[in-house]
Amino acid sequence: MPSMVRAAEIAEHVGEEVILKGWVYNRTHKGKLVFLLIRDGYGFVQCVAFERDLDPELFDTIAHIPQESSVVITGQVRADGRAPGIPGGYELGIISLEIIQSVAGDYPIALKEHGVDFLSDHRHLWIRMPSQWAILRIRATVISSIREWLDSNGFTLVDTPILTPAACEGTTTLFATEYFDEGTAYLAQSGQLYNEANIFAFGKVYCFGPTFRAEKSKTRRHLTEFWMVEPEMAFCDLEQLMEIEEQFISHVVQRALRECRAELSALERDISALERIEPPFPRVSYDEALEKLAEIRAQTEDPELKELLEIAWGDDFGSPHETELTKLFQKPVFVYGYPAAAKAFYMEPWPDRPDVSKSVDLLAPEGYGEITGGSERISDPELLLQRIREHQLPEDSFRWYIDLRRYGSVPHSGFGLGVERTVAWICGIDHIRETIPYPRMINRVYP
Repeated sequence: MPSMVRAAEIAEHVGEEVILKGWVYNRTHKGKLVFLLIRDGYGFVQCVAFERDLDPELFDTIAHIPQESSVVITGQVRADGRAPGIPGGYELGIISLEIIQSVAGDYPIALKEHGVDFLSDHRHLWIRMPSQWAILRIRATVISSIREWLDSNGFTLVDTPILTPAACEGTTTLFATEYFDEGTAYLAQSGQLYNEANIFAFGKVYCFGPTFRAEKSKTRRHLTEFWMVEPEMAFCDLEQLMEIEEQFISHVVQRALRECRAELSALERDISALERIEPPFPRVSYDEALEKLAEIRAQTEDPELKELLEIAWGDDFGSPHETELTKLFQKPVFVYGYPAAAKAFYMEPWPDRPDVSKSVDLLAPEGYGEITGGSERISDPELLLQRIREHQLPEDSFRWYIDLRRYGSVPHSGFGLGVERTVAWICGIDHIRETIPYPRMINRVYP
């Protein structure tokens, strides 16, 4: 009996008769030849039907099989450098074909150009396309490598609540819901505050799950629901945090390079840009970054860019600032020491500069901007209470959080990494809506 194979394993079976189960992505009829591009969830393989080798009825069936019909094909594997596929270079000479379901009517996503709105309305079908399949396969590898590195470096996974009684990053971007007799609860913006409690039990922890931001933004970098991993470490200062981040990010990128070459090739990604991602990463203070932006602004002759780059000390960086900064480096760059007013309430102030926080963002090269944001956390209970009051946050909701500083406080740090932004950078694509199976944006909650 022929063995059943996956598309990704096809190169291991040259000369063998095998069985492939999948769906007809494309059909090309050229007289006495029919080419079927079959996808099976693990890759795409070209299958070739020769009229002379097949029963006339079977050949006619193959010549008219509709797109996305499900099939079982038996055939012989042969090497052919011209054969398309993921991975390419191999094809299956069809011996027999069984149709599981023949699609009736026209498949909605024909092999032609479609608008983004149309494709988004049919996201449940769009993910079958080679580019979308490749992106989501890379996403799966990124998530696996994130867990692998953290699990191998002393971190304990501790799940944090999705429903929370208070804000973490700010009160203006919360999804609220009535919670029985307890009043209003919110969908979590971050698991960080709970992670800070967890480090006093486990030392180094991480949480990994969906995050929600009711931010009315339509940029290519924003979703209302996205996935974030948040490591947190006791006895860790800002410098140690940056060292951990660069090792972590390098591992994620290098594993994607090792295991997703075919997918990256399908996306036409320039992998030479990714091959440079290894420690150390450059470090630039916020003050130095402002000086560099001022130089870029002075040198540019583009009036629109000149206006976009206008920034005063105390302002946080926007997408144009991050994009121009990353053009100066071939690796991700750390920008540290942001103004305290531009960052969250829980960040430790810089020694002798209370208006500066011990914060750090990691900006990806090639204009992709921030992929991680982190800081050393405030460890003094009185200072934390002062910052909560300055930010006009409800003290009662943070009693437990202040307690962490009263009972065994230590210097501690952590960061959050957005999966979708990281995948967009690794894949080299423009919009993060393609990096999550079913994106949620301010104008989309279907399908």
